[in-house]
Amino acid sequence: MSESLPTCPDCSSEHTYELGALLACPMCGLEWSPSEGDSPEEVDSSRIVKDSVGNILVDGDTVVVTTSIKVKGSPAGIKAGTKVRGIRLIDPVNGHDIDCKVEGFGAMLLKASLVKKA
Repeated sequence: MSESLPTCPDCSSEHTYELGALLACPMCGLEWSPSEGDSPEEVDSSRIVKDSVGNILVDGDTVVVTTSIKVKGSPAGIKAGTKVRGIRLIDPVNGHDIDCKVEGFGAMLLKASLVKKA
């Protein structure tokens, strides 16, 4: 049975098992979706988005802006320390890889290098 299941992309353990719709590794505790393709490590490495201090970001995270950002058309920009809830990761558009709604400004795109995970 384990011959048909792929090895763990994190620790390369051969002892993976099915956990509902996911695959799981008992050695490191990693759970991943088998529908991500034949090679989960290739898919994961292309979609990893890290914040300014190296934390991995995922959809729905809350982040804090680390530096003040000037916003075109606004007399005051986004101040450092502003919390942004419920981010959505997107394919990079001009270096911006986070789609979110900033309170007081509305929908906008942010660069992951200007935020840190809260």
